[in-house]
Order: sequence, then structure tokens, then C-alpha cells
Amino acid sequence: MPCPRFTVTGPADFGALRALLATREEAAGDAEEKVRRILADVAERGDAALVELTRDFDCKTFDASCLRVPAADIEAGKNAIPAADLAIIEEAAANIRDFHERQKEQSWWVPSPGGTMLGQIVTPVDAAGCYVPGGRGGETPLISSLLMNAIPAAVAGVPRIVAVSPPRADGTLNPYILAAAAVCGVTEIYRLGSAWAIAALAYGTETIAPVDVVVGPGNIYVTTAKRLLIGRIGIDMIAGPSEIAILADSTANPEWLAADMLSQAEHDPMAAAVCLSDDKALLDATCAELAKQVAALPRNDIAAASLSHFGALVAVPDLDVGMELINAIAPEHFELCVADPWAMVGKVRHAGAVFMGHHCPEPVGDYFAGPNHVLPTMGTARFSSALSVSTFTKKTSLIAAAPSYVAANGPKIARLARLENLEAHARSVECRLK
Repeated sequence: MPCPRFTVTGPADFGALRALLATREEAAGDAEEKVRRILADVAERGDAALVELTRDFDCKTFDASCLRVPAADIEAGKNAIPAADLAIIEEAAANIRDFHERQKEQSWWVPSPGGTMLGQIVTPVDAAGCYVPGGRGGETPLISSLLMNAIPAAVAGVPRIVAVSPPRADGTLNPYILAAAAVCGVTEIYRLGSAWAIAALAYGTETIAPVDVVVGPGNIYVTTAKRLLIGRIGIDMIAGPSEIAILADSTANPEWLAADMLSQAEHDPMAAAVCLSDDKALLDATCAELAKQVAALPRNDIAAASLSHFGALVAVPDLDVGMELINAIAPEHFELCVADPWAMVGKVRHAGAVFMGHHCPEPVGDYFAGPNHVLPTMGTARFSSALSVSTFTKKTSLIAAAPSYVAANGPKIARLARLENLEAHARSVECRLK
């Protein structure tokens, strides 16, 4: 199994790897025109469009009565899965909730000696929508996506949280999705997928009231719909293919490194898995492990394609150069598999999430530890952050001014307004100076 190999001596050599990773960006192609038509159709015909599209793509017997999942069915989902699985979901949810509780921001205001009261009011949006892919006809439900999207919204205090997920061929949702929703406290779920689900959340229909923010992963049609609707709704981010980068020293275990690379490669043929090391023997051993392990994976065709096109084993002269390259590519997931990760973590500038040491593989964060797994991809960690409680809140400035403040500063404010040729602004202040 081929896996590209690179040798890097310094920043001048970074371009080849960065160029390789950049080619993963999905072109919308004809998807954008199709999505525009879907958005317009849902905006114009509402439920009728949703039913027609769902019949065409998901469930041939679908009708408007199937759109909303009854609340009783959501709660029953907890009894439809093994108790041991429910306990795991509940424990993961508790960890995620605990982490996100620490992100909550408080409103604040402070008086000024000059006669003002200034502050910031933090409030949640009125409604949030969570898109949950069904996965392989509904048989591999993305439970973790629902947890990671709905729980921060709940912690933020969003009063109405809506989930949408494509129905299976028989019109039902996987009971694991229903169980996870019940654990999160989500009581409003619609059997909808693809771009028309996003359109319904953004525009609203006869059955579905619109929301303010839409989050959650999806295919190119879901992603394109979210992108086209920015401005009507807020979104989490425009996510690209998954990616992992690992910086390893001689203390790392090549078996574990290969397993960690494959944990992302199995997602998608366009996923990227990169391992950097200053130990050539370790890279050779990791390459051998990749060939051995990929053959045993159920999704070996996907993983092999990912490694062949977007995998990389990179030799660096030392860990400092390796860290420079990590910051240059700004990976979604970054594993610091070195003897003393705490000594190096201060050098990390750009990464969606950092996994520390040999015993913290990426799935620990994906599913269970608590931090959010909705992370910036395609180098956007240079300026973007993980989905968080703040995704579902907005901040309103608070300004109060005493008469003395306006008297002291009014002429200066009026002058600034006139410098911009905004006479009415100036007069608005000066009429209070009489």
C-alpha cells in the first residue's frame, strides 16, 4: 500500500505537503446549482417539497405526517437499545456537558468615573438546529455528532433545540439517535436529510418553525446548503474532510501511530493522515504497520484510498522543525506523541485540538472526554475554533451615559461625526448640550 513519503529540512520544504493537503478541498461543482434549486423549492412549497424530496431519496412511502418524531418515540429510544450502551452514551454526555459548562460567559457591566456604565449582555439564540447524518442507510448513526452539537446549545441556554436526520427506508430513525436525543433533552426531531433539511431549518415550513443557528456535519449538499444560507442563519463552520497530524519521537509505538492514522483515514477517501518524526526507523516501522493494519479494516478500501492520496510519513531533522510544520498545516486533530508533550505544547499555535502523549488517541476526544469534536479543517485552525457554547450565544453591548458625560464629551463626539460628514449624528449629541 503506497503512502507518500516526504523529507523536510526546514520551512522552505513545507510547500509540498501543504499543496498535497490543499487538493482535498471539495469543489461544489454542479452540487451548488442543485442545492440552490432545492433551497428555492423548500422556500416556496414548504412541507410538500420536503415530502417529495424525501420520497425520492430516502423513503418511498413518506408523507407529511412522518415529518415530526412523536415525543413518546424519542423517550422510548432509551428502552430500545441495550442498557449498557445507554449508560455509555449518558456518561459521554455528562463529560461533554461538564466541559462545556466551563465555557459559559457571563454578562457584565462596569461603571466609569467619567459618567458611563459600559457592559456586555450575553444571551442565547432563540432556536438551534442540529443536523445528524444517518450513516449508511441509518445503520451507522452519528450518535456523537448529536451529543457534540446539542449539549453545547443546551448549556448555552437555547430554549428550542431541533434535530434533523434522514429517515431509513422504512421511514424510521435509528433508535440510537432517538436515545441520544433523549439523553440530551432534545424533544423536537424531524425525519429529514440532505440540503432540504437545512432549508427547512433556515426558512421554516408549515410544520417546522425556523431556527437561528444550524450546526452539524454532512455531505457536500449539506455543506453547500449551509454555506449558501449564511446570513439567514448562523452556522458552526464550513467543514472539509477529516484530518490528523502526529508529531512523534523515538519513544512512540509504531503500531499505535498507524492505528491513529487509520482512525481518520477510514472516514473518507479525502481524509488526511500525516505522521512527522525525527526518527526514520520509526517512520519505516509505522509504514509497515499501516500496510498490515489497513488490510484488516472493514472500511479498508476507504482507508487505503485516503492513505494513498493524502497520507504522508514525513521525516524532519528535529521536533522543533516538526512543530513548525504542524503550525503551517494547522491540522484539525494533532497528536503530540512524544516523551514529554507538556514541554512542547506551548509551541502549538494552530490546531483544532491537541491530544497529549502516547495514551491519548484522537477517538478519546471524538467520543468521550468532553471537548467538542466539531473542529476547523483545511488549515482554518489558523483563525477558527471548535464548536462551543459561544456558537449558540450572541453578545450585545450595553452603554449608559450620564448628562455629565455628554456635557463633557459631546463637542468631541460631534466633531468626529462632522469629520465623517454626518451632520445629523452631530446634532443628535449637540441638542443635549443646550
